[in-house]
Amino acid sequence: MTNGGKTTLTNSLLRALPNCCVIHQDDFFKPQDQIAVGEDGFKQWDVLESLDMEAMLDTVQAWLSSPQKFARAHGVSVQPEASDTHILLLEGFLLYSYNLPGRHEVPRAALP
Repeated sequence: MTNGGKTTLTNSLLRALPNCCVIHQDDFFKPQDQIAVGEDGFKQWDVLESLDMEAMLDTVQAWLSSPQKFARAHGVSVQPEASDTHILLLEGFLLYSYNLPGRHEVPRAALP
């Protein structure tokens, strides 16, 4: 869904939660010359293939390996009173469309 308030909600959570980092899927679009053109003549920005999901997963892995280091590198002040709490928000409209390598797809009917 586009224009559904994902970024607005993410920014509110980012301000409210301690030691919170965010990764925006929009930061991982491939270069314009790598985006397919559809039958309608328009670039297909709203398909999973337009994103570099491997780079996004690498960024998530960087957070997983060291949340404090990731936070500092991204300008997030680690709050001493919540130093054991680290939160990562992933924001994007195609997050649930990507199947992680080595993982099995969950049938849509099984989702609540």
